[in-house]
Amino acid sequence: MHLRLASDVQRSAPVAQGGCGPDYANFFRDAVSRLHGERRYRVFADIERIAGRFPTALWRRADGSTREITVWCSNDYLGMGQHPEVVGAMTETAKRCGVGAGGTRNIAGNTSPLVDLERELADLHGKEAGLVFTSGYVSNQAGISTIAKLIPNCLILSDAFNHNSMIEGVRHSGCEKRIFRHNDLAHLEELLVEAGDRPKLIVFESVYSMDGDVAPIGKICDLADRYGAMTYLDEVHAVGLYGERGAGIAERDGVMHRVDVIEGTLAKGFGCVGGYITASAAICDAVRSFAPGFIFTTALPPAVAAAARASVRYLKRSKTEREAHQRQAARTKAALEAAGLPLLHTATHIVPVMVGDAELCKAAADHLLECHGIYIQPINYPTVPRGTERLRITPSPFHDAAQIARLTAALAETWDALGIPRAGTVFVEAAE
Repeated sequence: MHLRLASDVQRSAPVAQGGCGPDYANFFRDAVSRLHGERRYRVFADIERIAGRFPTALWRRADGSTREITVWCSNDYLGMGQHPEVVGAMTETAKRCGVGAGGTRNIAGNTSPLVDLERELADLHGKEAGLVFTSGYVSNQAGISTIAKLIPNCLILSDAFNHNSMIEGVRHSGCEKRIFRHNDLAHLEELLVEAGDRPKLIVFESVYSMDGDVAPIGKICDLADRYGAMTYLDEVHAVGLYGERGAGIAERDGVMHRVDVIEGTLAKGFGCVGGYITASAAICDAVRSFAPGFIFTTALPPAVAAAARASVRYLKRSKTEREAHQRQAARTKAALEAAGLPLLHTATHIVPVMVGDAELCKAAADHLLECHGIYIQPINYPTVPRGTERLRITPSPFHDAAQIARLTAALAETWDALGIPRAGTVFVEAAE
């Protein structure tokens, strides 16, 4: 089947003008053209963050002119990317150690700030060890695939709403997989029973970033204990934001010690860049030794590692940002719901405003930016299923009452201007 399709493409490929081979550029133009036709071509705004004025930023238009805007969709949830202690740690370390890491850790060795960061993360999650990667995507892809590969005859049980990085980790493992319906404990148990005594790895998230709902972590751990499975939990949209010390939902719910592997990011609640896993020393050593995504990738620079560690240490001791974050998220939800906007109810800081049409979603985002100086990136397929397109709003501790009021008025005007239905009821009640 695949060979026949490939040869068919070769026979029908357009020939480059003035040449004897295929017009390779046309393949890429056609691919992008299909995205335009499906109304899901992505446009990235040219935005420059302003240190000390988060969430205000500068938007540079195509003609080179600039305008101050308010960002309402940043994953720097607590504004830690501009915190003085974090910036200070980065600049001081860059002056002392330079900019780059010098290569992979396999070649250049560990840098002390990176070792210190891994110890800090292990302590955050109450695990024996931590291992830092260049991004949360890489930590999931490398972590899941390597752990599963090293377990003979492993069956992976994956939540249907898992992030693409987790899906790719499952795929790259080469292991057999089963998908359980989102947060459906009965379906998960059914699959565990079917699997019998073979080794099993359950992979799931704590906070699902598009719907803002939360996994029943403790109950999943109950099933894992009952049926002899390992657990791998993605906390990327929760670390820094939940729990007594910012370790995430598992800490908040008192079940962190029951999860075998906790994965997180340094790029959201902690405001820096990078990803990590925390687990037993044996698991982290095995991933360090076998994961191509770790072995063959240049390490995080020492200045970045120092900044991330400063952010983690600060949020371990400070609850102020977490409390303000939850307060402003609740105020934003209340204001938008009072205005009759179609919110997806969530138990978290994520505020999805449902549109349900790709073209209208992009038009709404463009209108908000051009007419109101408000930036919210449209969320379309394949990030969310077709028909559930939305604007995903992420209030921060720094969005004040006046900005919430302006956002509410701007969204109401946009909905009316574009004829988007304004419902006083939610589309879906997300699970808590």
